[in-house]
Amino acid sequence: MGILDWFKNRAGQFDPDRLSDETVRWAVDQAITLTNPRLKLLSNCHKRLTASVETTVEFLGAQVQALPAVRPVSSALWSSDPALRAFFVAPSDIPAVLGRSESLRTLFDRFPEINEAYLVLGMAFNEQRVFGMAMHGDMVQRDVAQTSVSFSDHRARLCDRDQALLRRVVGVEVFEYLVAHALSEIGAERVERLELQGTRSLIRARLRLLQQHGPGLGSMLGDAPAPRSEQARLQVELLENERQLETLGGSESVLEAELECLKSVLDHPQRYLHIEPRRLRLSPMNVMLDETSTDPAADVDFAVAELSGSPPMRRAFVLARVARTELPSPQKINFDDVTRYL
Repeated sequence: MGILDWFKNRAGQFDPDRLSDETVRWAVDQAITLTNPRLKLLSNCHKRLTASVETTVEFLGAQVQALPAVRPVSSALWSSDPALRAFFVAPSDIPAVLGRSESLRTLFDRFPEINEAYLVLGMAFNEQRVFGMAMHGDMVQRDVAQTSVSFSDHRARLCDRDQALLRRVVGVEVFEYLVAHALSEIGAERVERLELQGTRSLIRARLRLLQQHGPGLGSMLGDAPAPRSEQARLQVELLENERQLETLGGSESVLEAELECLKSVLDHPQRYLHIEPRRLRLSPMNVMLDETSTDPAADVDFAVAELSGSPPMRRAFVLARVARTELPSPQKINFDDVTRYL
């Protein structure tokens, strides 16, 4: 299977809910394909990766099970659903967010027979300390330290026809994220190797010229040869460069290092990803309240994903069910307006 086939079939073949031999074999193959197909040249490469992939798949299964329950999302429910009022400032924000999702529009276009879809609604999540008013018995107290939360930058990129397929897609996305993290670490070492090789070539060329009594035209025109101290300095730099390249190893040792890097990431997926379910008791103004407060409040459930990539990322999300009717019609270009600016 080529890398394009991997992206076409990824969700259908990856099942984080079940640690089957088929799932593990397929995940091992794709980890190799996405990282470096030449890893297959190493002895027992598949066998050496199997335990690491099993660790990651088990981790993904636990993360998928911890995902929040699916909630219906629609503008009509906004006024009666405290969570939707916490996530969106106004009911009109919901179709606006959904309308920006090319993935959701493509899904509905591809399957005209379905009337609803499931998606991951991601949001930026911010907690801020503020001073406000609070009721203490019958008294209003001012300048009370409070925590206000806000949700913004809504995205709906991952979607599918049913809940089970969506959870598989989430599992695949996390798996790809982990492999990409290993690949970024491998890439950093590749860049270092290329820089050292480039430096070695420059030092050797410079040293060769100096040993021929002067650099370039200086030698031909009869300038005095470079001092031996300069030649000695370049020789020391060249030896240091060679030592660093030797530390990185030859081609087989490079593949070994890449495999070990991939194994290390897949052995410890919890270092790179953490999903935490959250339940906050929020006032209508999105101020966090405790159980002792008598102010109007409601429990709002969602999850927070923390990714330790570069840069690190922290996003809130929920699993949502949306009707086709919530998706606004695509905006058409008004060519009359366009021609005014030509």
